[in-house]
Amino acid sequence: MIDLRNLVKEFGDLRAVDDLSLKVDPGEFYVVLGPNAAGKTTTIKMLVGLISPTAGTLNVCGFDVEKEPMEVRRRLAFVPDFPFLYDKLTPWEFFRFTGQLFHLTEEQIQRQTRELIPRFSLNPYLDKRIESLSHGTRQRIAIVSALMHEPKLFVLDEPMVGLDPHHQFVLKEVLKERAAQGMTVFLSTHQLSVAEEVADRIGIVHMGKLVAEGTKEELHALGGQGNVALEETFLALTREESDVAVARQLQQG
Repeated sequence: MIDLRNLVKEFGDLRAVDDLSLKVDPGEFYVVLGPNAAGKTTTIKMLVGLISPTAGTLNVCGFDVEKEPMEVRRRLAFVPDFPFLYDKLTPWEFFRFTGQLFHLTEEQIQRQTRELIPRFSLNPYLDKRIESLSHGTRQRIAIVSALMHEPKLFVLDEPMVGLDPHHQFVLKEVLKERAAQGMTVFLSTHQLSVAEEVADRIGIVHMGKLVAEGTKEELHALGGQGNVALEETFLALTREESDVAVARQLQQG
């Protein structure tokens, strides 16, 4: 489903992603963990075709992201941490617009949103302009619209940002259900609890490199003295001098 090989992305003198390789199987729930400025968002932007790699290859659903971008985009959905929505539209208008982009009929749009709209508590907002809605509500609109065409791959960058605890729970349940039905989920977060709760496998990214990968149990065992908390493993693998971390974040803006 996802095959990233020797991926590199440079911005001037900064190497944001450094020889990163990973594979994700169909129907797998894969979570990327990493501190700020680790390279998670840059990797995702390359994965969905928003930016090109400096080196390396990206294959999604059997297609080369660089050479066959439209084939890839037909099969995936992407929700960034701050999604772009058309402010002058209502949520219903935005759902119809999104559905029509994927050649869905009105009946298909109605069917695909019938379950998700109430689960994400969107009924009170369907006729309000998006510009008047909170960030959390906009995030829920983006998630529902992304799922309408039943993507084979759903990519989410820090999706819990702006969601209250109830809708964080709803999102995790929906993603687990869809993964059980065969959809691949690729999610980035810095929240260890999210990774522990939902992931089939976890990749830890630090300074642009994939420094560890495995199931929750495998990562727990990396401490070398039996099982340790994922937090301890994560901190041990991503520990760095504070001045290096600050300099890297300043370079990335």
